[in-house]
Amino acid sequence: MTLRKLSTHFGSTRSTLALLGLMAAVVLVRPAWWPLALVISLLSLNLLVAVVLHPAFRRQLPLLVAHLALLALAVLVAVGRLTALDGRFELTQGEPFDGSLLDREAGALHVDRLQRLSFRHEGFEIDYAPGRQRGATRNTVAWQDEQGRPQRGVIGDHRPLVLDGHRFYTSSNKGFAPLLRWEPAAGEPLRGAVHLPSYPMHELRQSRAWALPDGREAWVMLQIDETLIAPDAAAQFRLPRQYRLVVRVGEARAELLPGQALALPGGRLVFEEMRTWMGYRVAYDPALPWLLAASLLAALALAAHYLQRFWPHTRAAAAAPLRTGLADG
Repeated sequence: MTLRKLSTHFGSTRSTLALLGLMAAVVLVRPAWWPLALVISLLSLNLLVAVVLHPAFRRQLPLLVAHLALLALAVLVAVGRLTALDGRFELTQGEPFDGSLLDREAGALHVDRLQRLSFRHEGFEIDYAPGRQRGATRNTVAWQDEQGRPQRGVIGDHRPLVLDGHRFYTSSNKGFAPLLRWEPAAGEPLRGAVHLPSYPMHELRQSRAWALPDGREAWVMLQIDETLIAPDAAAQFRLPRQYRLVVRVGEARAELLPGQALALPGGRLVFEEMRTWMGYRVAYDPALPWLLAASLLAALALAAHYLQRFWPHTRAAAAAPLRTGLADG
């Protein structure tokens, strides 16, 4: 195969656009790492062939820089996906983050550093417009900086807390968390929070099971006796004031208020208080700043290329005398 024939398959604008589209599809689908590595390799080969086979790249510096920036973008996307982390977790009001995730999606080369990071979830505020239109989340967190100094801040769905390159965002998932304490007849008490389904999305399904140390399950349901977020008025997310916590363990059943307990064989189950919980997501991609830099470089180089290509013609056309179709003289 001659170089001319090779250039019709690799290095052309058509093949570049096709491979970029394929790479975007692979990134969105997020399969195993090897399909992305294969597409990135083909795109890199395509760009290298374009630089080697087309003399225009060597004559026009902006065009060469643009294609090298595209090559860097392809490599950075691969590095980013292989080292990235996307995860989800939930925290009760007052609870510190200990590095545990409910689910995670990590690249093959990701090195887990979450255990070294810590912050405390202190609560949130959310305003609702009529029609239960959720406003911005104002979520307060506390942490220590690199010098050990205490810090506090407000984050949200699009305003992250950044710790060691990890970006922590809030999510739309949040709700109520009854705090329970199991006091066995013999042994140490066990304390835990039950994260009820997200509110108000699952307003009519505020129940969940909590496992006791002896293997039994405590089924708890929050019975709210007031309207917290009216559908036809502005409101703010808050703890209910009029409510009961229905607790059932086997045949035993009770409706508890904070401080009350359900006596059971082998111990008793105490309802301490009601709190809130917030769902978080964490994202880590070390290549992200370099991706932004390479994208800006590619855009500026392409702008310089087209300005260099078309500006002389525009200037020459403006300087040319106007032809009216009549002979001079």
